[in-house]
Amino acid sequence: MSLRNEDALARTQKTILAGDIGGTKTNLALFSVQGEKLTPGIKKTFASKDYPGLEPLLREFLQDNTAQIRSACFGVPGPVIDGKSKTPNLPWVLDVREISRSLGLGPVALINDLEATGYGVLTLDAGEFVTLNEGLSQREGNMALIAAGTGLGEAILFWDGSGYRPSASEGGHSDFAPRTPIEIELLRYLIVRFGHVSFERVVSGPGLLNIYHFLKESNHFKEPPWLTERFTGRDPCAVISEVALAEEAEICVQALDYFVSLYGAEAGNLALKAKAIRGLYIGGGIAPKILKKLKDGAFIRAFTDKGRFADFLSDIRVQVVLNDEAALRGAAYYAGFRLGRVGESSGPEL
Repeated sequence: MSLRNEDALARTQKTILAGDIGGTKTNLALFSVQGEKLTPGIKKTFASKDYPGLEPLLREFLQDNTAQIRSACFGVPGPVIDGKSKTPNLPWVLDVREISRSLGLGPVALINDLEATGYGVLTLDAGEFVTLNEGLSQREGNMALIAAGTGLGEAILFWDGSGYRPSASEGGHSDFAPRTPIEIELLRYLIVRFGHVSFERVVSGPGLLNIYHFLKESNHFKEPPWLTERFTGRDPCAVISEVALAEEAEICVQALDYFVSLYGAEAGNLALKAKAIRGLYIGGGIAPKILKKLKDGAFIRAFTDKGRFADFLSDIRVQVVLNDEAALRGAAYYAGFRLGRVGESSGPEL
């Protein structure tokens, strides 16, 4: 490439900053935008709770970067109102005006992390999904997205007749609705602990642990001594999942069984509310790790167990998102093509 062509390319390329903020970790990356193409550059992962807020983390990430950042977008795990967000699972208060002012950035946007994931999912290839239910995928209409991780996120991808518009919600904090005698018992147990019991209290990483503690403390199952030792110094949710998938302890097997069934039930609730006839996506960090369990049929049985609407839900395609950077890519898409209108077009149609 000639120097003249290199100079022309440099003028048309713009640098944007994208972030996926989570209760456990925060991913940040720089992307270059040229026309309708996003190209990832420097990326780094941070332990969220090691920082008092987003600005110190951003300063550390940007300290060696000399590129002019034209716009930035961060997906955050909580509601965003008037450019501000106070995340429920992380003690940060975020304000786009403060972020832009303190770091000297251009336009900055905060969007819900599931909205960001929605944008990202729409850019993925077919090989980045695993299908749990084939359904009828060729119909026009809404889609929905549910994602369990540190919390439980939900979003609707509205079909406007020409493309999809991801819309955030706080549906994960709606009331937990038990369906069986033992789930009613679980609800009573959690009411004592938390007062209000949302679906996030049972469908999330901490939710799996809540189910495990319920089974143990209610004397439904015993915790083997070797399992007590295995918990030492490790993430208990990861231990429960590993032991359950290996079928090494019945208490873990049952905890994961209940978790997956409740996950499927709430996914079905979301699909009904969104009338998601085009499909439902399962995102978040947990699903790929327990894919073996999700594929055994328990999730889809709970998903479709809606009485008179069982057939309606059976026709909805359900897919697991395998790409753990979907939210980061979605935030980059928003920064590049929805916020600052960077580049020569308004971006590829989703």
